[in-house]
Parts: sequence; C-alpha cells; structure tokens
Amino acid sequence: MEILVVVSVIGILVLIALPQFSKMKENQVLKNTIGEVSSTLHNAQSQSLASVNSSEYGVRFQSNQIIIFTGKVFSSGASDNKIINITSPSSISNVTLNGVSASSGDLYFERLSGVPSKTGTITISTPSTSKIITISATGAVSVN
Repeated sequence: MEILVVVSVIGILVLIALPQFSKMKENQVLKNTIGEVSSTLHNAQSQSLASVNSSEYGVRFQSNQIIIFTGKVFSSGASDNKIINITSPSSISNVTLNGVSASSGDLYFERLSGVPSKTGTITISTPSTSKIITISATGAVSVN
C-alpha cells in the first residue's frame, strides 16, 4: 500500500513538472532565435560599414532561416550566402518592412554608412508566445 502511495505521488509530481520544463525549453529557444536574428542583423551591418569586398550586405528573413547575402539584391543560388537555420519550435511568423507585411522579406545595409534599406519589424513566434524585433532607420535593433 505504501509503495502505491509513493508511486502515485511521484506520478502526480511528474505530471505537474513536465509541462513547466517544456515551456522553459520553448522560452529558451525563443530567446536564442531572437539573439540569432539580432546578431545576424548586426553582422550584416558591420560588414557593410567595413565595406568588406567593397560591397553592401543584406539579410533575408524566411520562416525557418535567416540568410546573409552580398549586394543589394538577394540571390538564392549565390555561393557566398550564409544560412542560419532557426531552431524549432521558433519561426519567423511575420516580416513587415517599409509597411509591407509578408511571410518573408529582405533588406540590405548601405556601404560605409550602415543605414538599412528598409525599416520595420520581424515577429518571432513559438506556439505559446511571440516577440517583435524592430529595425530603426539608423539600423538599431530592439526587442519588444
């Protein structure tokens, strides 16, 4: 009888704790994705400011990846594209640049000045929550 009570108590504790661990993992994945997006934007801006290879650098946002590209126009087949995959369950659910909302989009940073070609927001979502990354006219990145 005592063993049955102990097993029941342990079962109840596991049922209570398991969803909390799942939510903590989801929140950590969301934080990591926000960090990756911010870091990618800063990286592209830094390369443009430094005029690496005498070129501009941009970022393309897709639902499951972020891509740093060279130049003003994204080319999916370019060999120098740097692809950063987003860890599930996070995804980019909305991209609003210059007032146009879409499921994907891109921008580039002006060479030497680092000014972005577009401003707007990137929404990063998980099943239970979402965060918005804002890109200002100076290229500053903030998270709401």
